[in-house]
Amino acid sequence: MVLKMEQREKNRIRLNRFLAMCGVGSRRKCDEIIASGQVKLNGEVVTRMGVRIDPERDVVEYQGERLSLQKNFLYILLNKPLKTVTTLKDEKHRKTVVDVVNIPERIFPVGRLDYNTTGALLLTNDGELAYFLAHPKFEVSKIYRVLLNKRIRPIDLHYFRLGIELDGRKTAPCRAEELRIIDNCSYLEVELHEGRNRQIRRMFDVLGYQVKELHRIEFAGLRVSDLKEGEWRLLNEEEVARLKRMVEERKHEVLGEEQH
Repeated sequence: MVLKMEQREKNRIRLNRFLAMCGVGSRRKCDEIIASGQVKLNGEVVTRMGVRIDPERDVVEYQGERLSLQKNFLYILLNKPLKTVTTLKDEKHRKTVVDVVNIPERIFPVGRLDYNTTGALLLTNDGELAYFLAHPKFEVSKIYRVLLNKRIRPIDLHYFRLGIELDGRKTAPCRAEELRIIDNCSYLEVELHEGRNRQIRRMFDVLGYQVKELHRIEFAGLRVSDLKEGEWRLLNEEEVARLKRMVEERKHEVLGEEQH
């Protein structure tokens, strides 16, 4: 009996995380949704933060629909086109990445790409994997190609690599290389392991540059070089297995660091 109760407690997760894993939105957005009274837990509206639930036993409803974690998973790599938003719905009625993929199954994007940014975006209904791939602690690699509005000075490239102060906190060191010059403008490759809001654009803005084009060529080792803008494909078994291996390895690393 005690063991069963311990197992049940172990299975419990925060309500905002459960909503995020079901594709409702980011954890921050899910907190707002909970606070606004749009979520029911076992028939009762819940607005308190930090509530923990058992996904196997508790009934969670959002907008009249019962939510549950998927069992049959889809993993889709999209080369996100310009002027699309990485949300499930848009209040301004702009085209979403889910509209681009346009399949009957419920899927959601892992992380975000700006409206005017193109490139590699993973969509899935595997909430557990998506949660860890999008979490800043897991430092998933993201590689971008960036076209600036002018040539970058070597000293500014040095500053960019070391980290830029954003929102009172310095960005993590990153890799940044100038690939070539196009019409007297620098074309660079940048690799980040964090994902703050509009991070690359804001970092260059602090240094006095504007980003004319931003394209993510790789996310978590997945490249879109074989896909035209707006095209997508299913991941193969080997790619899915590699993503899961990567997440498990990072989980052990992160948990080990937190225990020391």
